[in-house]
Amino acid sequence: MVETKVEGSHGEEMAWALGTRPHVTVTSVTQSAFNWAAAIGQAESPRVDPGRDCDEHHGRGGVTGSSLENGGRLAFTPPRRCPQPTARKMLSRLPASSLKSLRLSGNAPSSLLNNAARNVARVRYSSSNAGASSGAKSFLDSRATLASATLFAVGSVAWYTHLYGSLPFVGEVFANSPAEEGLHPPSYPWSHNGWLDSFDHASIRRGYQVYREVCAACHSLDRIAWRNLVGVSHTVDEAKAMAEEVEYTDGPDDQGEMFQRPGKLSDYLPPPYPNEEAARASNQGALPPDLSLIIKARHGGPDYIFSLLTGYVDPPAGFEIREGMNYNPYFPGNAIGMARVLFDGVVEYEDGTPGTTSQMAKDVATFLNWAAEPEFDERKKTGLKAVILFSALTAISLYVKRFKWSVIKSRKIIYNPPADKPHH
Repeated sequence: MVETKVEGSHGEEMAWALGTRPHVTVTSVTQSAFNWAAAIGQAESPRVDPGRDCDEHHGRGGVTGSSLENGGRLAFTPPRRCPQPTARKMLSRLPASSLKSLRLSGNAPSSLLNNAARNVARVRYSSSNAGASSGAKSFLDSRATLASATLFAVGSVAWYTHLYGSLPFVGEVFANSPAEEGLHPPSYPWSHNGWLDSFDHASIRRGYQVYREVCAACHSLDRIAWRNLVGVSHTVDEAKAMAEEVEYTDGPDDQGEMFQRPGKLSDYLPPPYPNEEAARASNQGALPPDLSLIIKARHGGPDYIFSLLTGYVDPPAGFEIREGMNYNPYFPGNAIGMARVLFDGVVEYEDGTPGTTSQMAKDVATFLNWAAEPEFDERKKTGLKAVILFSALTAISLYVKRFKWSVIKSRKIIYNPPADKPHH
């Protein structure tokens, strides 16, 4: 048993909040404090309030002992059937002054009062924010919030990568410096960039004309045959006529001699030089690259080709260019052996399109993109067919699965135990 001396006008509620023992002996208390002082007693069963709600249904707890006025000792046993408010709820009803006016003596735990005084303000205001905090917590814990945050993060990273060409917060290491790598070309809205977009075949035809009249003087196109142009930019008769304009070495004949013959659809476009040495000798030691896969071989693809062909400018102050070289900020090292070859009106298009520098650069870049990927349009067409086919098969499979399993998933199994046989 714990002997406790209590003072203060709010002792009743404080006693309810601090009660931890099944029986309490109360000494030197006033008659007005007796009702709550006895309530400090707390058994392991639910706590009760002897002077409140339980009066009507279950009665008060018993008090035994001599009179308080004579300094007697009272033993109080609380009722056990009515629930008592928790200590935290009772403390939240008390003003802070009541905690200061209360004095405990004996073996009662002092840390309980200290903790109560420390937390009373927080407990008092927690109930007013319970609705808002619970709503906010349920919103933050919902799956919709998690999915929205994930989509926002993934979308932000994808958009950043689309704009700048690299992942955010991930460093990239290059063997060359930015000056040696060249200026990064801007991204242009090519008509074939979309998932369901095809090449502009009129632009491919014009691009081939630019290649034949301008680029073919130095650059080869070894992987493209005349037959590849059929159905893409030219008809069969047009392709045959262009092939027959070129003489190809063939043989040997019956006499063991090589001979010249007109070209045919199975022949590849002729190179401008017979070998690499002749190409270097004609270009001051520089080897013009083959353009069959130039779009795939250069970072930026058609954007790089367009920017390179239209990016010839005067070198900035302090930048020295060797003799025979030309300044182009998009070329690695900014010095390129190829001079500017596209000027307004250098090519007269058959369809009447104005032959501006940008138009010719755009058309030849489109043609070279097709040369690097002749299967481009067919691949997208096949992909679209596959998406439609597999989507239909997926829908049919889901329907058949639900149809076949509906009997099993909707059945109800009932167990009827065997009846006891009567014993005779």
